[in-house]
Amino acid sequence: MESGPGFRRNKVAFATGTLGRDMVYSLVSMYLIVFITEVIGVTDQVLLTITTIMIFIRVFDAFNDPIMGAIVDNTRSKYGKYKPWIFVGVLLSGLFTLILFFDTSLQGTAFVWYFTVFYLLWGISWTMNDIAYWSMMPSLTYDQKKREEVGALARIFANLGLFFVVATVIPLTNLLGELVGSRRGGFFIYALILVSIMLLFQMATVVFVKEPKVIGGDHFEKTSLKDLLRALFKNDQLLVTAIAMALFMIGYMTTTSFGVYYFKYVYLNEEMYSIFALVLGVSQITALLLFPKFSKKYPRKTLYGGAIVVIVVGYVLFFFSPPNMAFIGVAGVLLFVGQAFIQLLMLVFLADTIEYGHYKLGKRNESVSFAIQPFINKMGAAIATGIVGYTLVLSGINSLGPGELVTEEGLLILKSAMMLLPLVLIVVSFVLYQKKYIIDEKTYEDILLKLLKREEEGEHRG
Repeated sequence: MESGPGFRRNKVAFATGTLGRDMVYSLVSMYLIVFITEVIGVTDQVLLTITTIMIFIRVFDAFNDPIMGAIVDNTRSKYGKYKPWIFVGVLLSGLFTLILFFDTSLQGTAFVWYFTVFYLLWGISWTMNDIAYWSMMPSLTYDQKKREEVGALARIFANLGLFFVVATVIPLTNLLGELVGSRRGGFFIYALILVSIMLLFQMATVVFVKEPKVIGGDHFEKTSLKDLLRALFKNDQLLVTAIAMALFMIGYMTTTSFGVYYFKYVYLNEEMYSIFALVLGVSQITALLLFPKFSKKYPRKTLYGGAIVVIVVGYVLFFFSPPNMAFIGVAGVLLFVGQAFIQLLMLVFLADTIEYGHYKLGKRNESVSFAIQPFINKMGAAIATGIVGYTLVLSGINSLGPGELVTEEGLLILKSAMMLLPLVLIVVSFVLYQKKYIIDEKTYEDILLKLLKREEEGEHRG
């Protein structure tokens, strides 16, 4: 279960599944709003309406995540508990992604209704895949360091997907738009390419990952609504991790969602966004590759604290930087190196709360517990989308005419929403973790030994 060719196969087959998924997720979560404002073009009223709808749908969908987690936990099939939902979810979410970027030429109320229906369906189908996919990870090994290996490799592929989109979305949609005669058409073809890549790599996960046996796996008990609520609210370490992750992800996704607008309206050169993204992508992936080496030398709390210091310096430098790539580039590298470490640490913190909950509550609910990650990502994306949409209206950017520049006040509003607010949220997240999270390396080892002893003695608490 935890070593040898079986583990290595599972690690690679699982991790590569994030590549196309994160391409598509990045396209929808970060650039659907760009597609609506910069390509389709909508009025302030329509933008405010769509922004509000996106927030409500993402919040609604986020609260579906624990329910989907319970459904996955209750699934028993010859293909395992995760794979059926991974397969169905990726097919449906790919289809609805294409529909969202399809050129319907609808406007006004008709466009709002079209968008609402298919954005809702996209969220529901993405949940099917997302919950099943990520809740598979902690079942691959109980070893903390090997979990870090799996998580690091998965985050590397995820960030390759993310930064591929960030670096190519502007130049490739422009190029494809020129080839087909419209930028709307260019976005659709770009979405089609990403969906195809997602399907290819998700099938690698479905076909090649072999689900290993887990502690207590032979004693199947259905997860009821009461069990679901108990797993979520009685696991104090899961709650701490969830709140800390939520604060971090809101800050992180708010900053990244402003990228195109920053380079277009502050830096005044939209094309430099792709170069900037490429530098950040290399920096973040390098940080993830180096993480296991740092993890062997330093405890997790030390790594987390160091990453926070790097992020704070990066945000302060970014806010006060002139529109000069030398300053902006250094600030961006600091931000994304620090964020790479924290994203991975959060992932393994969450995985470790599963054994903590199993020991404390007597039942293993990995899918319900891991439903917290997509729940948080969706809440983060929802709030980040709201911050971006409302900021574009408040700063006057959405109503700018051809050739008009943003006012100094508008630029300050944009930069504050992009940098100062996220900085506060990320620091608060760190303080919460420092004060409330107790599962260090020794505590986790003790929990695992007690679980194994309980399994040997045949003690199973309901």
